[in-house]
Amino acid sequence: QAPESFPPLRNEAAVRVLLGRMKGIQGHCNSCYMDAALFSLFSCTSVLDSMLFKPFPLCDRNIQSILRDEIVNPLRKTGFVRARSVMHLREQLTEKGQCSSFTNAEKDPEEFLNLIMHQILGIEPLLKLQSGGQKEQDCYCYQIFMDKQEDLVVPDVQQLVEHSFLSSDLKLVEIPSCFIIQMPRFGKEYKMFSKIIPSLELDITDLLLDSPRECCVCGTVATLECA
Repeated sequence: QAPESFPPLRNEAAVRVLLGRMKGIQGHCNSCYMDAALFSLFSCTSVLDSMLFKPFPLCDRNIQSILRDEIVNPLRKTGFVRARSVMHLREQLTEKGQCSSFTNAEKDPEEFLNLIMHQILGIEPLLKLQSGGQKEQDCYCYQIFMDKQEDLVVPDVQQLVEHSFLSSDLKLVEIPSCFIIQMPRFGKEYKMFSKIIPSLELDITDLLLDSPRECCVCGTVATLECA
């Protein structure tokens, strides 16, 4: 355990602490969905550190302390989290979520995020989406759904998000404080793409609802949008 708090790893420190053997979060008993999610959310960014400290209305302080002291701080301090610590969290989630399979089965990352963010910590939804002018929807993460694109052999995240939003006729109602995206590459069987290139920056200009944008013909503020 690491009861003192450590900041997220950046630049050279991230490479030094996270690179090499016995680094990252140790997998055990189908924990990969949770390991990958926790590593993504906390290793190199502080945008969701409120999950570790803030006393939310529904907050379970025991689960919050396990997450902070047994997983996030050791990951940031030494670059390694043992499987026993993640299993401790899984056992507590099983108890709170009335779902016995959290300790042994492969789950969807979205199910894990909804449980810990909504039911256990009581965090406000991170995303507001609108589809085809209908009522807006609140959610904690966005899962990419799209048909197989023959011209996308090794896509980057920017391309996948744009294709997915376009095919689903979706828009972001507002700029999100945190944009968690689940790639179409998960589970033991399903892999739509053999590789996906991470986009180090994401341009959401064209994904925002009613956002003023430049006309690609004349350069003034656009009044029409062509998909």
